[in-house]
Amino acid sequence: MKNIKLIRVINDYTQLKVQMETGISQSVLSKYECGELLPTSENLMILAKFYKTSVDFLLDLTDEQAPYPPKEK
Repeated sequence: MKNIKLIRVINDYTQLKVQMETGISQSVLSKYECGELLPTSENLMILAKFYKTSVDFLLDLTDEQAPYPPKEK
């Protein structure tokens, strides 16, 4: 999960800042970044919205950081 850490560093956020904004604990974020734990689908969606990116980017499936266009209602 190198992109989870990469996007945090690019945005100059600490794990504590991400925890405070998303509610995902710092220890869980650290495990995601080290590859010790796979993110839940719920946490992936939270992080994607927070960073304004796609779940595919967070899962290292693409290098494109831009989010997908929003779903039409």
